[in-house]
Amino acid sequence: MTIHGLQKMTLLDFPGHVACTVFLGGCDFRCPFCHNFELVENPGPGIMAEAEFFSFLEKRRGLLDGVAITGGEPCLRQDLPGFLSRIREMGFLTKLDTNGNHPAMLRRVLEEGLADYVAMDIKNSPDKYARTAGLSALDLGPVRESVRLLLAGHTDYEFRTTVVAELHEAADFETIGAWIAGAKRYFLQAFTDRDAVPFGGFHAPDAAALRAYAELVRPYVPAVSIRGVG
Repeated sequence: MTIHGLQKMTLLDFPGHVACTVFLGGCDFRCPFCHNFELVENPGPGIMAEAEFFSFLEKRRGLLDGVAITGGEPCLRQDLPGFLSRIREMGFLTKLDTNGNHPAMLRRVLEEGLADYVAMDIKNSPDKYARTAGLSALDLGPVRESVRLLLAGHTDYEFRTTVVAELHEAADFETIGAWIAGAKRYFLQAFTDRDAVPFGGFHAPDAAALRAYAELVRPYVPAVSIRGVG
């Protein structure tokens, strides 16, 4: 496993836990508002090899509760199960971020009990999904299967949407709510700009709009929260 980034400590990426965050390169989506776009197409050789990461983790026993694995898209990596397994064997919890487009890998992770928590992106309502993911077309079947796996399984999880004023509107959240009805929790994350975002001109909706969107989802998923708004 080649590691393309490491945040040595975070209180935000793994809900309820002190964790480090591992960034893996490569992704099959091209979301125009992506915060980690430098990891998507040409992630480079990485900042450390697996052995160096596990040496780091050994020194963090007693300081960290777990490891959050993000990207890019971690489920593209065929060595992901072994990587997660080794982390868990060291006594750390694991959290996996995914775009949901690789249900076979997600199913394996869930069935083998390799993740304590999964965060899956819901990019938009189905009719806007490809555009929001930066693609000309997209078969939503795999994404729908990943939603089904999380809804039907026993692993703790969240669904989340990064909300961009130019890409989302109220009707989208009514549709998303019906899609993920019965989910444990759903987060609306306000878009924030940074240098790595591949396209300019995007903005976060104002706080009132985000609250209104949350209310549209709440009849389907009572545990709805907003991130990124004070």
